[in-house]
Amino acid sequence: MAYDLVNVTKKMRAHIVEMLAAAGSGHPGGSLSATDIIATLYFKHMHVDPGNPLWEDRDRFVLGKGHAAPALYAALAMRGFFPEEELITLRKIGSRLQGHPCRTETPGVDMSTGSLGQGLSVANGMALAGRLDGRDYYVYCVMGDGELQEGQVWEAAMSAAHYRLDHVIAFVDHNGLQIDGPNSQVMNVEPIDEKFRAFGWNAMRIDGHDLDAIDAAIIAAKATEGKPTVIVCETVKGKGVSFMENVVDWHGVAPNAEQAKRALAELAAN
Repeated sequence: MAYDLVNVTKKMRAHIVEMLAAAGSGHPGGSLSATDIIATLYFKHMHVDPGNPLWEDRDRFVLGKGHAAPALYAALAMRGFFPEEELITLRKIGSRLQGHPCRTETPGVDMSTGSLGQGLSVANGMALAGRLDGRDYYVYCVMGDGELQEGQVWEAAMSAAHYRLDHVIAFVDHNGLQIDGPNSQVMNVEPIDEKFRAFGWNAMRIDGHDLDAIDAAIIAAKATEGKPTVIVCETVKGKGVSFMENVVDWHGVAPNAEQAKRALAELAAN
């Protein structure tokens, strides 16, 4: 089935705003910046079966930056893993949609995440397991740029190259901001692509909001043999909502009712 990715991303962003406003807490900035990456994966590239979330041959997805769970939940609901009406229960007691992804509670979630830096290690393990089992699935991992300040990321980068895990495709959501401010001031992570390349990875840098560029990068990554690929995506924190864009304060603050109304009006108009 072919999807209109432009409309998919608009609807995902609207869902993100609505669920965070209803929850009264959460992380809009990094959820909105990662939306186009996650949409392109789930609606164009990933082989998944909403009717059988544990299908052994499915592609796997690991959200290293687990606080961006609203973007993942929006994609999963729109792909049919659970009703879209359930999105509004985000962070509520008893909800299957908690503040960070939970593999045992939420259909379609392949790994519980939230402790930054662990996602790529898990992705490596999934890819190694697939190789040992003779399966051909891909493992996609989305990390935040601030997450690269964790040493475990670089241990995992070394490991992925050592084991020639060409079925690992990682994305860095490089919006330049983390909870305490700009990456460049808190702990500089650049040059990201050159660092991964030095660790033995195939590395690319693209516009993380250009759907065609994301699509082309994934195709190129799949064609790369013998080494993992990282796609450094230049993004805008809070993308799609003008008063959130590039504002660090929107890292972990939910919009109130009036702000949500303004955001939804903008998204509908664009």
